Amino acid sequence: MADLSDFRIFSDLKDKELEKLRESIRTINYGRGEIIFQEGAPAFGFYLIFEGMVKLVKRSMRAKSQILKISGPGEILGETTLFDKGSHNAYAKTIDTVSVGFIERGDFFYFLERHPKTIFRLYEKLSEELKAFQNKLAERSYSSSKERLARLILHLGRSGVELSRAELAEMAGVSSKTAIRTLSELESRGIIAIESRRIKILREAYLQKIVEPFLANLNPNLII
Repeated sequence: MADLSDFRIFSDLKDKELEKLRESIRTINYGRGEIIFQEGAPAFGFYLIFEGMVKLVKRSMRAKSQILKISGPGEILGETTLFDKGSHNAYAKTIDTVSVGFIERGDFFYFLERHPKTIFRLYEKLSEELKAFQNKLAERSYSSSKERLARLILHLGRSGVELSRAELAEMAGVSSKTAIRTLSELESRGIIAIESRRIKILREAYLQKIVEPFLANLNPNLII
């Protein structure tokens, strides 16, 4: 389980300052497959993930889904609405049992006024995520389905996160049929092994060879 000191945006804070921040945090526990916030719902603050993994999903008007990112301990959720006071533009759903801390916008802004270094750390984090999303957008233009899936498989193998084939397809931006076909090919060639929802990497060097890495300083518990 992550502690407040493990969050990048709070890395400049001293123990006494962290203790003060804890007074503003309300801890909430969720089971697997539960919704933390809905797309279109008004946002009143943001969330700190202490334990478990959460997927952020955008749904289209035609009911198609796209997993934007998967976040784990030490990561935050709902931060994009902090400054515009708008509504959530995606929904957050737990992948396993999750423990989060919720901070109301007003309480956090009051804290930021007294600890401005945290603002720079938050902007630094948002900037790195923006770079990663730009890389992912470009990847859609020049990378094959196999390359996109290979990058995700590498991340998932290291993090231990289990996704269904449909979820893999959503995150890679490919059809379910393409994901199933590509995974079957990689498995038949002895590059991966699939046990239920878990993907075991057998030949990591092969996957590394075909993947163009993202040049972004992201937390290992964040998959974009």
